[in-house]
This record gives sequence, structure tokens and C-alpha cells, in this order.
Amino acid sequence: MNLLLDTHIILWWLSDDAQLSADHRDLLSDTGNLCLISSASIWEISIKQGLGKLKIPSNFLDVLKTQGFSELSVTWEHSKRVTDLPMHHRDPFDRMLIAQAQIEKLVLLSVDEQIKKYNVKVI
Repeated sequence: MNLLLDTHIILWWLSDDAQLSADHRDLLSDTGNLCLISSASIWEISIKQGLGKLKIPSNFLDVLKTQGFSELSVTWEHSKRVTDLPMHHRDPFDRMLIAQAQIEKLVLLSVDEQIKKYNVKVI
């Protein structure tokens, strides 16, 4: 399965947070799944870290790479798709993840209930 991780899933994985469900842990641990992290999520994490709202190790990108996660860059097509999305969700980072999941035909790993209002598969 090809999975796109929502930002909170990435953070919970990195911190081994109990909020990450056993099902999500199993999906992330399954080497048969392609787990993608959007550059939009890294941007969001970096902004929050820079504002002092988030404390994570400075080598978190290296950690993600060594754990087998792959990068999904934001393309022009992804950016344009955001325009077509209904305004169920106002968070620009989540809207980008939705657009990417739609275009790339990915399953979005998230617990955000607002995302389920979109035409995208969510676990």
C-alpha cells in the first residue's frame, strides 16, 4: 500500500507517542508499504520548531530517512489542485496533503476527522 503520512502521524512516530494507534504502527512498520512524507509536512514541522511550538531533534530528517520513509515533493499540479478542494478544512498543510493524496492515488494516514470529508482514502 502507498501511504502518505499526516504531520501528526510523523511526530507521533518519532516520539513513540501512545496516541499512534496499533493499526497505524503496523502499517508504518510493514516493509511492504511505501511510506511517503510530504515536503509540506517537513515545512510545517520546521515552522513550528522555529516558533518554539515544537521540540524535536535536529537530526529528525536523518532519522526519517534511516527508517525507510520516502520524500514526496510538492509539484505545481499538487499546488493547483488545492484550488479545487472544498473548504471543509482551512489548514493549508492538510489541504496540500489531501491534494497530493488525490493526485498520486495515495492512502492518507491521519486521525483528522475533517480530512474524511474529502474524496480521498484515509486510514
